Amino acid sequence: MDKRKIEQIRRQYDLVIHNTENAEVEFWYARELMPLLGYDRWENFDNAVYRAMGSCETSGVEVSDHFREVTKMVELGSGAKRQIKDYMLTRYACYLIAQNGDPKKEEIAFAQSYFAVQTRKQELIEERIAFIERTEARGRLRESEKRLSQNIYERGVDDAGFGRIRSKGDQTLFGGYSTLEMKERLGVKDNRPLADFLPTLTIAAKNLATEITNYNVEEKDLQEESSITGEHIQNNRSVRDMLGQRGIKPENLPPSEDIKKLERRVKSQEKKLAELAGKLPEEHNSKRREG
Repeated sequence: MDKRKIEQIRRQYDLVIHNTENAEVEFWYARELMPLLGYDRWENFDNAVYRAMGSCETSGVEVSDHFREVTKMVELGSGAKRQIKDYMLTRYACYLIAQNGDPKKEEIAFAQSYFAVQTRKQELIEERIAFIERTEARGRLRESEKRLSQNIYERGVDDAGFGRIRSKGDQTLFGGYSTLEMKERLGVKDNRPLADFLPTLTIAAKNLATEITNYNVEEKDLQEESSITGEHIQNNRSVRDMLGQRGIKPENLPPSEDIKKLERRVKSQEKKLAELAGKLPEEHNSKRREG
């Protein structure tokens, strides 16, 4: 997601912030938040709120401190009025709702970042979104490599053979540098996966090559280590050539921060969210704060 789009969406979220009379607690109304999270139907969003309440309770946090059911009077087309259900939601409540959504959707990835960052600073939101994109890419690579391992195991190739196939692919993608040499180049310890230190672009490149290998191994029913190795080398070469056309050499990209270290830092921040978000008062008067 580019910076300009992030700024545009941030302004939309800021415009629907409310705060309690003493201005100590920020909150959002569910019906105003719903379209920003990509929901069209209240029933679906109501279910998402309910799931988030369950997550809140499981975490040992008092649900009523962060979720408050309220009613609003709305005017119908006929001029009559009726009551509808809504919720007051603290920043922590909004974060939990976003956490129960699909982070592959831009709206959800943004919301997870926006509500996790207390200051709402643009650069911190961008950083958090980049983390989500990288962890999602890492997860996809992990799954595609797991599938490749299963595919070749079913074709009589053992774990050592899988290691050799993957290493040959890396060597092709990284312009002749083996997996071990890339670890040395990027300062990665031998006992850690190289992919945990690669930037999102390189992780995505490795995943694309691996997915193509999986597809062709299954479609062509490739057998034996030599045939699968040749396929994986060819796919990594194609991906490398594609990057090269855009002036990118994977072996020259700088390492990213250890993804495990990032995950620990993010989890540590998340543990403080409920406390930092404050608590909804029993009685409230609210006022709109413009972003």
